[in-house]
Amino acid sequence: MQENWEMFFDMLIKHEGGFTSDERDSGNAKGDGHGNKGSTMLGVTAWNWAKYTGKPAPMEVMKALTKEDVKPLYKKNYWDVIHADKLPSGVDISVSDMCVNAGPSRAAKILQKATGGLSVDGAIGKMTIAAVHDRDPKEVLDNYYYGRQNFYESLDDFEHYGKGWTRRNKETLELALSIV
Repeated sequence: MQENWEMFFDMLIKHEGGFTSDERDSGNAKGDGHGNKGSTMLGVTAWNWAKYTGKPAPMEVMKALTKEDVKPLYKKNYWDVIHADKLPSGVDISVSDMCVNAGPSRAAKILQKATGGLSVDGAIGKMTIAAVHDRDPKEVLDNYYYGRQNFYESLDDFEHYGKGWTRRNKETLELALSIV
C-alpha cells in the first residue's frame, strides 16, 4: 500500500546499515561495472548505483551516499517493481524487503508459494495480486516468513550472514503483522 512506503524505507535503512566493502558479500563481487572495486552503502551496491546513475561508483562516491540519495532507487527498483502499492498492508513490506535482499523474481516466487494455488513464475501480476487479497494476510505473512527463511538457510553463506538475515526476517515479520 502506498502509505506504507515511508515505513518500509525507514525499516530497510535500519537493516541495511552503512558502508561496507566486504569481499565475502556477493553483492560486492561485480564491482561497479566501470573497473572499480565493489562496495555497498545503505544497502545499495556499487554495481546497482552505477547502473541507476549511469556513472562509475568508486568507493568515494559510495561512501558519500545519503538516505535521500538512495531513496528513489529503492522506490523505483524494488517497491514499484513488485507492485507493493497493490499488495495488502504488511505483505507489501515483507515482499519489498525480500526484493531488496534477493531480487524481484525470488521475492515474487516466495509470495506465490506462500499464497498457494498459484503458478510460481517469479512475476507479480494481476493473478498474484488477486490471490494475495483473497487470503488471510497473517497466513500469507507467516508462510512468507518461512519461505524466506528456508531460502536464506539454503545459501552457502548462511553460516556467515545467517544470524543477521534471520534477525531481519523476524523484525520484518513483526512490523508487517503490526500493520495488518
